Parts: sequence; structure tokens; C-alpha cells
Amino acid sequence: MRLTISSKGWVVIPVDFRRKYGLKPGDAVNIVDYGGVLALVPAMKDPVREAMGLFKSHESTTEMLLEERRKDREREDRD
Repeated sequence: MRLTISSKGWVVIPVDFRRKYGLKPGDAVNIVDYGGVLALVPAMKDPVREAMGLFKSHESTTEMLLEERRKDREREDRD
């Protein structure tokens, strides 16, 4: 799909995409530069809540990090 940039730098997001991604007037989007490719990414409305459950694990992240650090120290001691 081809869009035209206005003299003010505006682009219009087509209605099909607004519906697909649930974008409403006043919603925020991020523009991301992927090394020469620009992408509009819908901004998270509540990043903490939306990230919850992203990493499915029954183990504490803190415990996992402490265990990994313990293994690192053992490797360093062997070297």
C-alpha cells in the first residue's frame, strides 16, 4: 500500500488497518527505524499489564538470574 506524506509530514492510516489494530483517534503509535525500513507500531496502552504472562515460567526470574550468575562464577573460577 502506498501512502502520501502531506506538507506537514502527516500520513493517513487506512481504515482497514485502523480497524484491524483497533486504532482510534488519540491513540499513540511509535515509529521505528529498522535499518532503513520505517514501521508504525501501535503503542502499548499499559506496557506492564500487557507484558504480564509474556514469559511463561513457574520459576522466579530473580532465582533464575542468581543461578545463572552462580554458574558464571564457577566457570570463571575454573579458568
